[in-house]
Amino acid sequence: MEKPRAYGFFHLIFTLVGLAVCVLLAYLLRGAGKRGNRAVLLSVGVFLAVTEVYKQLFYYYHIGDHSYQWWIFPFQLCSGPMYLCLIAPFLKEGKVQSAMYHFMTTFNLLGGLMAFIEPSGIVHEYWTLTLHAFIWHMMLIFVGFYLIASGRGAKTMKEYRSSVVLFLVLAAIAFIINLIFWIPAEGDIRMFYVGPAISPLLVFKQIAETCGWYVNTPIYLAAVSLGAYLVFLPVYLRERKKGQALLRK
Repeated sequence: MEKPRAYGFFHLIFTLVGLAVCVLLAYLLRGAGKRGNRAVLLSVGVFLAVTEVYKQLFYYYHIGDHSYQWWIFPFQLCSGPMYLCLIAPFLKEGKVQSAMYHFMTTFNLLGGLMAFIEPSGIVHEYWTLTLHAFIWHMMLIFVGFYLIASGRGAKTMKEYRSSVVLFLVLAAIAFIINLIFWIPAEGDIRMFYVGPAISPLLVFKQIAETCGWYVNTPIYLAAVSLGAYLVFLPVYLRERKKGQALLRK
């Protein structure tokens, strides 16, 4: 296929309709109890896992001609919900489970939104890969909205900080993966874009090429954390306003 044009018909219609569906479903499912929440998250996790298997096989057999494409190893920032939606529902209620929910309502919601704001990373020359990328990132948005609507998302600064801690832990794991598979991947592995490969992202690529990946990485992590904070901020301000209203009563 010809790659869909940024802010062309396909991109705009999919984005607008997708956001409307995400908001509606999040609203309808906001009252989900423990069992309902488990069903929602597991459904999303299984869907993401199955479609990711298809993507990996497509790249291996068709694009790579029986050669694995290391740059699509499934451990990027936006891969998080595929794992977290399968793990979190089975954990006991507590700090770890909550941190996963907070992470999906900040960092993963940021990733989903950014994919549609700057869509170059989700358009491909194949219909199935393009649909996979568009649906995948819209699912990230849905999960974020759903968890916020159901009261499970990050609402306080402490909860936001827990999402940052999980982000840094996952980034550290991504860096270890980059090191372990550096030789078989011939340097073509950039999980979380934390190095040692040069980041392909605009601005951060220039920083890494000029100052080194070890300078770029903390700047990049701080920038992503700031972006997640901006996504979290409206919820935080809303909850703070509610608290102030209750105190006045």
